[in-house]
Amino acid sequence: MPFKTNPREVARLKRKKRIRKNITGTGERPRLSIFRSDKHIYAQIVDDVQGITLVATSTLSSEYKEGEMAAGKVGAAKRVGELIARKALEKGIAKVVFDRNGFIYHGRVQALADAAREAGLDF
Repeated sequence: MPFKTNPREVARLKRKKRIRKNITGTGERPRLSIFRSDKHIYAQIVDDVQGITLVATSTLSSEYKEGEMAAGKVGAAKRVGELIARKALEKGIAKVVFDRNGFIYHGRVQALADAAREAGLDF
């Protein structure tokens, strides 16, 4: 883990470590991991047993940019949630484990999760 001096980032990484002790993605129930930066949000579905990413999307992906641009960061997170759910269902993935990556379940993280659930993912 890189050396961090920002206390908020240090707290997030502590939460992340605590969460990841108990959450792993398997072949039948992979892990939906998210990351949010100041400008963008990323989501990927990972099989931790094989160590591969099955599906990934973000606000930087071409699928996101092809559609209508969302209003604000929460709107962008909702759109990414819909995209990741659609791509997962196309690959036959219906059940996942949600990994909020140490981020508090609020705002953009919650919007992405709710949109993915509404689009058909089960978690």
